[in-house]
Amino acid sequence: MSSFNFDKLKFSESIDEETEFIPLMTTEDEEQMEKEETPIALPILPLRNTVLFPGVVIPITVGRDKSIKLIQDANKGDKTIGVISQTDDTVEEPNQDQLFEVGTIARILKIFRMPDGNTTAIIQGKKRFKLKEITDYEPYIKASIEPYEVSKVPTDAKFKALVDSIKDMALKIIDQSPNIPTEASFAIKNIESSSFLINFITSNMQAEVEKKQEILTETSCRKRAQILLRHLNKELTMLELKNDIQSKVKTDIDKQQKEYFLNQQMRQIQEELGGSPQDLEIKEFEKCAKKKKWKKEVKVRFEKELGKLQRMHSASSEYSVQVNYVETLLDLPWDAVSKDKFDLKEAKKILDRDHFGLKEVKERIIEHLAVLKLKGNMKSPILCLYGPPGVGKTSLGKSVAEAIGRKYVRMSLGGLRDEAEIRGHRKTYIGAMPGRILQNLKKVKTSNPVFVLDEIDKVGNSHQGDPSSALLEVLDPEQNEAFNDNFVEMDYDLSKILFIATANSLGPIQPALRDRMEIIEINGYTIEEKVQIAKNHLIPKLIKENGLNKKHISIPDKAIEKVCDEYTRESGVRTLEKRLAKVVRFAAKSIALEEECETKISLDKVFDILGPGHSKDKYQGNDVAGVVTGLAWTSVGGDILFIEVSLSKGKGKFTLTGNLGDVMKESATIALEYIKAHSDEFGIDIESFDNWNVHVHVPEGATPKDGPSAGITMLTAITSAFTQRKVKKNLAMTGEITLRGRVLPVGGIKEKILAAKRAGIKEIILSESNEKDILQIDESYLKGLQFIYVKEMKEVIQHALLKTKVENAKSY
Repeated sequence: MSSFNFDKLKFSESIDEETEFIPLMTTEDEEQMEKEETPIALPILPLRNTVLFPGVVIPITVGRDKSIKLIQDANKGDKTIGVISQTDDTVEEPNQDQLFEVGTIARILKIFRMPDGNTTAIIQGKKRFKLKEITDYEPYIKASIEPYEVSKVPTDAKFKALVDSIKDMALKIIDQSPNIPTEASFAIKNIESSSFLINFITSNMQAEVEKKQEILTETSCRKRAQILLRHLNKELTMLELKNDIQSKVKTDIDKQQKEYFLNQQMRQIQEELGGSPQDLEIKEFEKCAKKKKWKKEVKVRFEKELGKLQRMHSASSEYSVQVNYVETLLDLPWDAVSKDKFDLKEAKKILDRDHFGLKEVKERIIEHLAVLKLKGNMKSPILCLYGPPGVGKTSLGKSVAEAIGRKYVRMSLGGLRDEAEIRGHRKTYIGAMPGRILQNLKKVKTSNPVFVLDEIDKVGNSHQGDPSSALLEVLDPEQNEAFNDNFVEMDYDLSKILFIATANSLGPIQPALRDRMEIIEINGYTIEEKVQIAKNHLIPKLIKENGLNKKHISIPDKAIEKVCDEYTRESGVRTLEKRLAKVVRFAAKSIALEEECETKISLDKVFDILGPGHSKDKYQGNDVAGVVTGLAWTSVGGDILFIEVSLSKGKGKFTLTGNLGDVMKESATIALEYIKAHSDEFGIDIESFDNWNVHVHVPEGATPKDGPSAGITMLTAITSAFTQRKVKKNLAMTGEITLRGRVLPVGGIKEKILAAKRAGIKEIILSESNEKDILQIDESYLKGLQFIYVKEMKEVIQHALLKTKVENAKSY
């Protein structure tokens, strides 16, 4: 087994076959060397970049002329020389100050010339010496030396453990280092001497000359071992870290190379099959672009973006974003529009077929078609239909689209909080897409659909922006011809779209947005209208959905009216549809079970199917003084209410009950004060107001009530209570009052009139200003009713109160 440095011994191939291997040094050999006398003087060979240790064999390449002369002379003599490392390896001819103080006596084992002309010597260290003085520099350095004593090798267990640790650490380094042959581990394992093991490992370790010289100079064997162990530990840590980094880099490079080769193979296969998917995709884009109708600037932009796509690598992250953008440009309809139908009669027929009532909306659509027919081109109106739920605002959009021959698209705005939903995202973001306006146009493939913006009053806002502000541009006829979507980054013309917005309330809508729309109010349906809707729309639809036909079930108008009146409380017809569906399902169940069932649904049958309903108030007669019938408007239609006045002995206290609002309380106060001011005209003793407490009550106390329309009703009720005169039979009234004695108009007349008719009222007192509202109501609804129009509050008393008093009239 050779003791050479396997990492450095590159000359072995040049040694002839007769060269013998030098055996490893044993403990006996070391002891023998230590006993040898140290010469007084020796030729000194300076070493540039290494340190020779006792017992260690190293090859050295001799290049300086003086060094070659020294080696040759020594080899002819006793082959013994002194070897000392230079403090500065750049010095060509060092003096004593440029050499370390401690060196090693060496024996020349072999000299030979290398193929490149250099002389190489194999030398073995013997023992340490100390340099005293250089005596000569020519023809090479000669110096007087003295022995350098070192301590004996310890034999305790602690030192043995230290040496074992050094050996284990050295073996790990050999295993981890790719530059050291594995044979080196056999040499270390076979070294028996502890001091030689330390010298051998120190000589071959990767360290600076100064660090090796420090170990050579150290006299204590234990300390030499400790210094060596610290260095080996540091070297092993660095080696492990280096190997870990190299392993990771190699893995990444291998993965990239693998992907590259696989991509190259895939591309080769694709070319064999007829081209790569990227090329085929771009050809498909070019083919589609030839069929598009678009402006010149859009075409130029498309060609530019397609060219950019061609230059991109399909594996890059931006490729998919660019493909998405190019596809969006192709999918948008741009100048593609559907042809409008200008048959106004047919359009009106379709609107009437699908929706009952809604006269104002239908007229506005027909007006738009008429102007479009005459002019040929105009900006579409932006309508906003507002009213209670279930009156057909959303479904009206479909009918309008069919009537004018356009595509229909609906976009729900309820709960929308992100401005990007309207304007889109910047295409630099991952997952970017255009806003929902342009996305919906992509679906319908035309630039002039009927676009329903549902629940525009329920648009929210958040830290991501205010969508209602983004809608300002969409719904402004002066701006939307150049709508700019963040994703498309080009102007898009929305002016050809017929926008129909729907809302339940105008309050939450931003004022600027509300100002841009044409507001059309859709009131709730009356009972009569609901009956017609049920007959013409709901019942036929429900019969078909439940697998029946007209022969199986018939629901007369009276039964429908009973369902509307007693089983629903709504402005629209959604609940009505649910109740009628239950009636139809009852008939379907009876047929399926082969039970006997009358095809005509009677009023009693409605009760059996739906259970007890809530009956509305009917007229209750005029037998009691101080009780007058009023008319009220609610969100679910009109209703009648009773104003009750009671007088009790007291000091003129005025009490109001029945969950009344402030406006209604003020109306009662005005009525009482007016009666006090005109008590002589009504035949009431003025002192009665101080001696009797007045209590006004409106029944159904759990229901909040407010508004000025009960003013004349309260006036009549208080006057009747004080005079004990009968109220005219089958009479109801509604109107606001003032302290001057004027009767002012009120709203909700249509709903109030129809409620009065259902309650059995024959005569109705109204303000003269409300006569125009009566003229707008269908005459069929007014049959059997008589209207009395008044200007002054006195006229109300004249028409409402009879001269006769009630039975058992009291005197006040």
